[in-house]
Amino acid sequence: MVAYHIIIADDHPLFRGALRQAVSSMTQNGLIIEAGDLQAVRLAAQAHPEVDLLLLDLAMPGVSGFSGLMALRAEFPALAIIICSASDDTATIRRSLDLGASGFISKSAPIDDIRAAIETVLQGDIYSPPMTGADMREDGDLADLMARLKTLTPQQNRVLGMVCEGLLNKQIAYELNVSEATVKAHVSAILLKLNVDSRTQAVVQLGRLNMAMMA
Repeated sequence: MVAYHIIIADDHPLFRGALRQAVSSMTQNGLIIEAGDLQAVRLAAQAHPEVDLLLLDLAMPGVSGFSGLMALRAEFPALAIIICSASDDTATIRRSLDLGASGFISKSAPIDDIRAAIETVLQGDIYSPPMTGADMREDGDLADLMARLKTLTPQQNRVLGMVCEGLLNKQIAYELNVSEATVKAHVSAILLKLNVDSRTQAVVQLGRLNMAMMA
């Protein structure tokens, strides 16, 4: 049995415990780390670059819908991420995969399905619950926004995530260890790619995507 290293990110201890139980039987002498907010996830991933998989909730402190996935996907491009969410409609599943998740698990899924999804992703494949053709239709404006988000570079994704968290340019520069001028350049590029005129509009656009997830 392979010794996998896995981060479980959810702010509900009971669900973290359930996921720990699910993955414990799949790894021998591996490392299972629990995190209750986005900052804890970042610190865990930075401290353990050998981690094989992140199980990420879409709704926990520091995460606003898809912003956490986008930020972590940009910051840790080699890390496989499975979204674990109670919002399991087809649109949310598809958008999660479109934004870089390697899989999607509904929080209501049976334990065997959860293990099957994790095993699929650990083997290097993509796991997605079945989706019907009727549910695959995407709102035109949201589809355009998704396409624009995909053009962002990893660093631009990180900056956008921090903008959505309310950080100022000075704070973003400190977090990324770059100059404020570099941050301003990234913000300008983000606004151009998203076809908006201000940081506020960029946040609103991402908020539309998150609201669509909850609809």
